[in-house]
Amino acid sequence: MDVTIHRGSKEIGGSCVEVSAGGTRLILDVGLPLVDEDREPFDARTTKNKSVEELIAAKVIPNVPGLFGDGPRPDAILLSHSHIDHAGLLHLTNPEIPIHATKGASQMMLAGDLFANQERLPKERHHRVFPGRPFTVGAFTVTPFSVDHSTFGCVAYLLEADGKSLLYSGDLRWHGRKPEMLQNLVGSIAPRKIDALVMEGTHVGSGRGKGKNEYELEAEILATIREAKKLVLASFSPQDVDRLLSYMNATRDAGRVFVADAYTAFVMHLVAGDTEVPRPGEADPVRIYFNATFQKKRNLQTVAEKIGKSRIELDEILQSPERFVMVFRPSMTRHDFGGRLPAGCRCIYSAWRGYLEKPDWMECQKQVAEAGGDFVPRHTSGHIYEEDLVDLVTKLNPKRVIPIHTFEPGGFSRHFPNATPLNDGERSPIE
Repeated sequence: MDVTIHRGSKEIGGSCVEVSAGGTRLILDVGLPLVDEDREPFDARTTKNKSVEELIAAKVIPNVPGLFGDGPRPDAILLSHSHIDHAGLLHLTNPEIPIHATKGASQMMLAGDLFANQERLPKERHHRVFPGRPFTVGAFTVTPFSVDHSTFGCVAYLLEADGKSLLYSGDLRWHGRKPEMLQNLVGSIAPRKIDALVMEGTHVGSGRGKGKNEYELEAEILATIREAKKLVLASFSPQDVDRLLSYMNATRDAGRVFVADAYTAFVMHLVAGDTEVPRPGEADPVRIYFNATFQKKRNLQTVAEKIGKSRIELDEILQSPERFVMVFRPSMTRHDFGGRLPAGCRCIYSAWRGYLEKPDWMECQKQVAEAGGDFVPRHTSGHIYEEDLVDLVTKLNPKRVIPIHTFEPGGFSRHFPNATPLNDGERSPIE
């Protein structure tokens, strides 16, 4: 068995890993970069209308034989989850390569396609995986394991072939609403004495200590809502189901009405049967606001019929703004609020701070201030804290630890004597 990190050995995002054995090649994730060579936020718009060859030359696409261009094609792509830094280049891959992913990952990619200018998972290529249920691809036995991250339907993958074993962590954390997922992973993996662990290290070497968990964040959001005098605008990714629950619970406990936009309501519709999230129209107090951008999408009438039972109009919100917590995104200032946000509004921001450097969020903060409101970051990471990572890897006890999804791969060596950082494109045998 050999492993190659085609991209992600020294950066957060853009993950792409190849594992091969017995003539079988598996690709783990095909992600779009989050940052450029200067660690500035990567602008995905620069990839539009460019050929695969141009994108390979620009190092947006890793040069993997047969994955995007010429060469013998890999046997399968194993997708850990739907975030674009793991799935954002799937639509450019060879259409003959099957994609193995959870139902949840496919659902989140569908929502992203309909509402966030992302790409959906092609039905004809999707092979559904079930956590805890092994399947075979060529020489490999593959077992997915559910992990907790800031989107729905995430898995780690155990790969076994030629008498060797490798666990790919994908993205995960131990401080969300489902810590039992990692406990189950440890219980299943530790007794196997795996040969290699390809482990995400987003927080390794960051200098940040262990932060709050999702329940502590929910309490902070509740306090922030209670302190507000006027309309509360809530900005977070609807695909982060943990965060969605935090806002819904905090809004209810604050005695306000949660106003979901169409994107959020559609995610609620998709995950309701598999999570604590209620269906739109069945949750009290939850209302649905069809923002102006949604109204312009004429092809979403079927979606509107599924989620629009508890519809609310903007006039009702503005008449009693102190009653509501409203899902918000910067484009709504111009398209829904006529260029000026409601007086005294409070915008709670629950996402990666790096996005605040982008023009739309810089302008949004200015607009909140002009309205006499305040902009309040309230967030906790979707990635495992360094202290928890050390605990997890120690419990898993692999023979070898290979860093990925980190700016500080050398930081692993401070914790693990068996850490072996690789360079992008470096092929390494699993012994």
